[in-house]
Amino acid sequence: MKKKFFMGIFLVILAIGLIYMIIINTVFNKNEEIINEYIPEVEISDSELRKTLITLYFPDNDGNLKSETRLIDSKELLIDPYKVLMGMLMEGPKDTNLVKTFPENTKVIDVKINKKCAIVNLSREFVDGSKDMDVAKKGNMINSIVNTLTELNEVQSVRFLIDGEEVDGFEEDTISLKNEYFRTEN
Repeated sequence: MKKKFFMGIFLVILAIGLIYMIIINTVFNKNEEIINEYIPEVEISDSELRKTLITLYFPDNDGNLKSETRLIDSKELLIDPYKVLMGMLMEGPKDTNLVKTFPENTKVIDVKINKKCAIVNLSREFVDGSKDMDVAKKGNMINSIVNTLTELNEVQSVRFLIDGEEVDGFEEDTISLKNEYFRTEN
């Protein structure tokens, strides 16, 4: 009887030891897998962590407004994101299938936000330099700015100033810059 009793205790201890080993082995393997899963092969620098995508809009050769996405350092956008985006628009597209539409020497004087409306103050060259453009190109200039700035959550519409003043705009084409412009979808 004592033999059976000790044999039973031995089997219970053996079973508990076996279960304990299985559990410990499983837990350690899971932790090892998690640790291995998050170890990058290459160290990620701070500047790479700050990268963000922005979307700019330019017309293509057929006059259709197309988006161009760029990866930039988000640190560039911290101080004045609106002026940075406008500067990138004025520089033109990187994609050779897209066209720069803004007249040479156009400058972004300032961009302010008032009740979800971006007020874009441009130099006189924006109007004067576009006199030879057709109505579609002038419309693309406006839509390029509006669609780019309304990519930002805090902007729903855009108004224009020329050298700090409201102007009629392109009178010969009946395109007024006194209007508030909203995003267009092509």
